[in-house]
Amino acid sequence: MNISERITTPFETRNMGQTLSEPVTTRDTACCQDKKFKVGSSCMQGWRVNMEDSHTHLLSLPDDADTAFFAVYDGHGGAKIADYAGRHLHKYVIKRPEYQEGNIAEAMKQGFLETMYCNHFSFAELDNHMRYEESLGNEPSGTTAVTIIIKGNKLYCANVGDSRAVASISGKSEELSEDHKPSNSKEYNRIVAAGGWVDANRVNGSLALSRALGDYAFKRNQYKGPEEQMVIAYPDVVERTIDENWEFIVLACDGIWDVMSTREVVRYVRENIAAGLEPEDICENLMMRCLAPDCQMAGLGCDNMTVVIVALLHGDTYEKLQEKCKVPIVDPTLFEQLLAKVERGEYISSTTFYEPEDQESEEENDESPANEQSGNSEKCGVE
Repeated sequence: MNISERITTPFETRNMGQTLSEPVTTRDTACCQDKKFKVGSSCMQGWRVNMEDSHTHLLSLPDDADTAFFAVYDGHGGAKIADYAGRHLHKYVIKRPEYQEGNIAEAMKQGFLETMYCNHFSFAELDNHMRYEESLGNEPSGTTAVTIIIKGNKLYCANVGDSRAVASISGKSEELSEDHKPSNSKEYNRIVAAGGWVDANRVNGSLALSRALGDYAFKRNQYKGPEEQMVIAYPDVVERTIDENWEFIVLACDGIWDVMSTREVVRYVRENIAAGLEPEDICENLMMRCLAPDCQMAGLGCDNMTVVIVALLHGDTYEKLQEKCKVPIVDPTLFEQLLAKVERGEYISSTTFYEPEDQESEEENDESPANEQSGNSEKCGVE
């Protein structure tokens, strides 16, 4: 299918963290394209009882046709907040006066952040509006958000939570977002200052994220501002300049990132583009690769999964990008080892030239008594 926009929202759920006896592997897949982008997306319920993710890809924003918007929202504890954010966050961003003045990074902060008080910040503004929306005021759920705006050659990425965006630049991965976990010392200090605690790497022993839209039970300290609550909707925003070396961007929920590293995902997508696959097919294949064969322990690969791949065409064809992705990534530091292998007459595989795999970065030093735990059992549902 060839559509210019896509907003996919989740089914409502109240069954936090429960899993099925068999995974639901039906994929909701879409694609769209213009001269600048070829976009594929797909989401899958997987082992979870309900689907709580939503995602958005708009090749042009309302009243700003030259600007594109892409996002993934990973709901937990219910689907309503992720649903609402998927439908409305981009609207809150573009209506901000900062956006009209060209300060897109600040507009994204303000659009996210109106967490608690009217006319504060846009991630915040959305969060605040949802809090006082009659149908959402007592809603216990929350959601991550990783969003990207591309205007001209400028990219802006804003995120809260642990959904993630990564770019492939000449085949090398560059993370565009930062996971927000209670074990991070800065996040931990804010949580404690707001009257909370961290146990088992969770806020008050419950929520495994330190920033999110919704989750209003963690935003009730009347003596603290919206940026000082235990859980905040204030996003980190990064700005990058896109050039011809940028190949594609991947946005995904932690159902993907808990199973594969950012470098592994970039390599997987790049190899599949080079092999001639369409972005939406790569999304589907990536989810199936991450899906656990069983979920007896509700471990990795048992979450909902959502992936959006944005192929950057730079006014050229997708076939040109495919040719670019066929070029192997050479790690200059390996040449000395390569020469030594040649001298010893050892076999040299094609992967010798690739940059080494990521060693998964450990969580930032935890200054709290929280215990580090792996897996995604802390999240109540799919993306």
